[in-house]
Amino acid sequence: MKILVTGGAGYIGTELSRLLVNHPEVDELIVYDNLSRANYNLFLGRPTPNGHKIKFIKGDILDGRKLSKALEGVDVVYHFAAHVSTPLQNNEVSTFEQVNHWGTANVVDAVEASDSVKMFVYLSSVSVYGDHTDQMLTEETAPMPKSLYAVSKFRGEEHVNRLKDKIRTFIIRSGNVYGYSKTMRFDAVINRFMFESHYSNRIQIHGDGKQRRAFIHVSNLVNVLYQMIRSKTPSGVYNMVEKNLQVLDIVDVLKELYPSLEFIFVNQHLSLKELMVSPDSKLWEYVKPLENRPLQEELEDFRREFTM
Repeated sequence: MKILVTGGAGYIGTELSRLLVNHPEVDELIVYDNLSRANYNLFLGRPTPNGHKIKFIKGDILDGRKLSKALEGVDVVYHFAAHVSTPLQNNEVSTFEQVNHWGTANVVDAVEASDSVKMFVYLSSVSVYGDHTDQMLTEETAPMPKSLYAVSKFRGEEHVNRLKDKIRTFIIRSGNVYGYSKTMRFDAVINRFMFESHYSNRIQIHGDGKQRRAFIHVSNLVNVLYQMIRSKTPSGVYNMVEKNLQVLDIVDVLKELYPSLEFIFVNQHLSLKELMVSPDSKLWEYVKPLENRPLQEELEDFRREFTM
């Protein structure tokens, strides 16, 4: 089996690649990434026993010719490459549109032209549901994207839907990803809080801290994506969420880990948008469900990864 991962050198791509390279049926793993975030950590450390299976292609998803060539003989595509956002970010409209919308359209076009790809996985976001209050969302909830990032991811979904009658096609709407990885993002809220708590002993909370968000640990996310290779999951849209937390819930756990932690509020009078998504995904009918560990246990493991 030959697999290609766009954005394979990123936060999620690095962790999934680490699993895929050890899959007994994977003969070659192509990491396709433009390294726009200077993600070189995938290439560092001691060589793995199956490292010879990995082929790196420095390429952009907007480069249709390079994409088409990279897809020759590929059986499975995981499409992770994207311009990412944080909840407070709503700028760079042209970049979101170009990369997340038209970049995904380019990937889909290349897959449609391929005579080998049999399975396609697109990593979307629960942000496509928009803003909701006191409502637990499911796959049946109609998307109402509000932010520029969410709109661009949903437009990407619309292109991916063209594939569902041709090959096995999955749209995975993921919660906010957190947890240690050697290629992790520190702009994600829990990861940023951990770094600031450990090294500055102070964190900033935007708004009143009561906003709730949907989260998933990176190891849970990639383990499910890994299982999908040989699962009998039908094509479709699936949510992937582990837990829903208020920002203040996260702060309470951090105070247990760092008793002298200081925190300050920025614009405390504001009630920021929130989004809760049911962890009971339709996906659990076909793959092993998530291991829902206590947040404190997960963050204690995270803390042990800091070097000082």
